[in-house]
Amino acid sequence: MNATIPAHIAIMMDGNGRWGKQRGLTRSQGHYAGSQTMEAIIMDSMEMGIQVLTLYAFSTENWKRPKDEVQYLMDLPAKFLTAKLPVFMANDIKVCISGDIDGLPLHTKEAVKMAMHSTKDNSSFTVNFALNYGRRSELLAAIKKIAHDLNRSDVVLEEITEELIETHLFTSGLPDPDLIIRTGGEKRISNFLLWQSSKSQLWFTDTYFPDFNKDLLLQAIYDVNDRKGL
Repeated sequence: MNATIPAHIAIMMDGNGRWGKQRGLTRSQGHYAGSQTMEAIIMDSMEMGIQVLTLYAFSTENWKRPKDEVQYLMDLPAKFLTAKLPVFMANDIKVCISGDIDGLPLHTKEAVKMAMHSTKDNSSFTVNFALNYGRRSELLAAIKKIAHDLNRSDVVLEEITEELIETHLFTSGLPDPDLIIRTGGEKRISNFLLWQSSKSQLWFTDTYFPDFNKDLLLQAIYDVNDRKGL
């Protein structure tokens, strides 16, 4: 592959529900199809030499969806992480979660914590699930933590730097994404990685996420390389 591989790619996995409805299926069946694509993209990304893959799995705004759909979306990551944990261990894949873990249902929270704990020493590839994530709530939480430390005199005003703020974000310890991909036809960044995306390249496709594949991932990388003249 004659292209510079981004170290960190983030994907907004949009269009699962619409993909299902378009085929006479339920939105939940569309989300299940998206989870199968997600598994393939994780392995493709690792094989291509990408170091970190962030997947936007559930937004804080998704709680407004119908109750049965939200229930399915909470069950899906729990089942996925439990089922794929042996695969992650066998391939030295580290699982990270960016989002409010405490706000998840108990069974989802337990599966998330188990995946993170079991893979914490893995180092060949990192998959970061943005789960119960909202960029505004992330920044608000970071500001509150810093204000609390300031009030306790654990930090002084002069010590509040970009680096300090980054240590309080959900993505602390991860590099900023070089490339953000959004599937499903929308051409906007919806409540996603506000701080981290200041220098990211953006790439959009009308393809619904269940139909996203390695060829489209490569196309996104080639297009970004062309923009940069690489």
